[in-house]
Amino acid sequence: MNATVHSLGSALPLAGEAPAQRDLALGFALHVEAWARADGAPAEVLPALRDAALRLTLASAQGHVCLPLAALIEESEDPAAAGGVEAVAALRMQLLASSVVAAAAPALPAGAHPLVLDGGDRLYLRRHFDLESRLAGRLRALAQPALPADAAALRERVGALLDKLFPARDDGLPDGQKLAVAQALLSRLMVISGGPGTGKTTTVAALLGCLLTVEPALRIALAAPTGKAAARMLEALRARAAGLPPRLRGKLPEAAHTVHRLLGVTPEPGRFRHHAGNPLAVDVLVVDEASMLDLALAARLFDAVPPGARVILLGDKDQLAAVEAGAVFADLSARRLLRPATAAALATLAGMAAEAPLAAGSGPAPALADCVAWLSESRRFSRDSGIGRLAADINQGEGERALLWLRANEDDAVHWLEDAATQPAAATLARLEAGYVPYLESLRRALAGEADVAALFAAFDRFRVLAALHEGPRGLAALNAHLARWLRAALGHAQDRGAASPWYPGRPVIVLRNDALLGLYNGDVGLCLPDADGALAVFFPAAGGGFRSVAPLRLPAHDTAFVLTVHKSQGSEFEEVALLLPARPSPVLSRELLYTGVTRAARRLQLIGAGAVFAAACAQPTRRWSGLAARLEEQGASC
Repeated sequence: MNATVHSLGSALPLAGEAPAQRDLALGFALHVEAWARADGAPAEVLPALRDAALRLTLASAQGHVCLPLAALIEESEDPAAAGGVEAVAALRMQLLASSVVAAAAPALPAGAHPLVLDGGDRLYLRRHFDLESRLAGRLRALAQPALPADAAALRERVGALLDKLFPARDDGLPDGQKLAVAQALLSRLMVISGGPGTGKTTTVAALLGCLLTVEPALRIALAAPTGKAAARMLEALRARAAGLPPRLRGKLPEAAHTVHRLLGVTPEPGRFRHHAGNPLAVDVLVVDEASMLDLALAARLFDAVPPGARVILLGDKDQLAAVEAGAVFADLSARRLLRPATAAALATLAGMAAEAPLAAGSGPAPALADCVAWLSESRRFSRDSGIGRLAADINQGEGERALLWLRANEDDAVHWLEDAATQPAAATLARLEAGYVPYLESLRRALAGEADVAALFAAFDRFRVLAALHEGPRGLAALNAHLARWLRAALGHAQDRGAASPWYPGRPVIVLRNDALLGLYNGDVGLCLPDADGALAVFFPAAGGGFRSVAPLRLPAHDTAFVLTVHKSQGSEFEEVALLLPARPSPVLSRELLYTGVTRAARRLQLIGAGAVFAAACAQPTRRWSGLAARLEEQGASC
């Protein structure tokens, strides 16, 4: 295989790829080469085509939507120099001469080309180009004013509620949440980005209250990529809506769904009941934790939004992107721009000045101008608090500064444990076990009939161990196995059959695959306990409150959940988190992963690892190649 990629080995090294990914990528590359040869492509272009198809497929497996041609040129060449520009141009000509690479156009023939090359020299798998173009078209259609431009008239209708929910600040500064609500009232698409505790849910509660004031019969849907995130969103919205008048509170949604469940999962993979031909019956759609949306899911979600509806996306642009290809939320929230006319309308509606980075007469406004708001003031923890300060340093790439503070820190909220060994040290394992002692005690009470299931879930959700990797001594599998052995030995329950069975009282499990028939979805967490008949069953929170049990043998793919990967923890919040870093730097351990793991902790954080590994992660931001921003600005973007 190395011979196959002889000319491009330095651009995207294969060392980190799984063998199965390499084999699939090579198979696709050889198929594309054979297709081009059968179509009569010149023999001299086939090596470049094969290598480009291979690299693009591997890049897609790493989350990239496309691959710039400059990344397909050897590292020794500088794309900014004349030679590099010439090399990119030569490669472009070779690929287009192959007959299987199409130049991007508003209407490409269906299925005629497996690869697409756009005007910015970005190479795509055809599927990803079509999805990105479709999504851009839907976003452009939504990014239009939703209400009449008479801000004064709107102020008369909702101004009193806005002023009540967001009274004037003592420091006299503008209220970012109030401005975000006002901005969202003026557009059918709103992208709100903010870190933990910055008030995204408070903003949405106020926005929904204002919308219901204007139009009481609105149909509102709440969704999130995981069941846990959906449940947290609903709980938070109910709490934040306490300031709304009772008549408005009663009109808020009583349920939140996973995106898959909202769209309607069907037995056919990748197909949903709701789509452009059968849109959702909603007037307002709120999607929380939108940074977890990959390109394919985002495209299908926006396809299902009916004409005239509003969409509000909530997320944190600094968090990890989706596991699958795409970084949709980060692309959409990258710039916050306001037209001067919009800034003036906001000043009237919110009663305070808003910045207008776009000057009058500066040319066509970007497609998402007026549609993005950033919330930066955290109510959960300030930048000077332990977790807040650490998160800010990580985001700024200040790993060495953060490390000095961690090692000298006496903040009760953050504890650093230096552990650079390949195997977790005894002190590390002791800390992880200690975190679950309250759960063990609650489990004993529950099994003795002295505590209910709700109390047990609350005890379990208080603490979580997060890992960066799946495999290795410091990875998810090994840590879950250790904590399972510890709990089983400490509990010593009669229904624990030992190594003969993976099931035992107190085992926490996380669902890894959607099962619409059982009503279980990727990310749902359950606890194994004796049911009313004394048989072991796995209990999950029920949609309408309470809990329901499922026999272990009926569960879809699942895993033990003492330890979660940081990716799986997105959308969750725990009172205390222990984040265990790998023994050596890894491409997976990025700045965004570190930030996401740290900010899962609401009150206390235990950060365990080697200082050099922590600093290397802070210095390694994730980069995902995408052309969504370019597609949005194309006048011919298709809806």
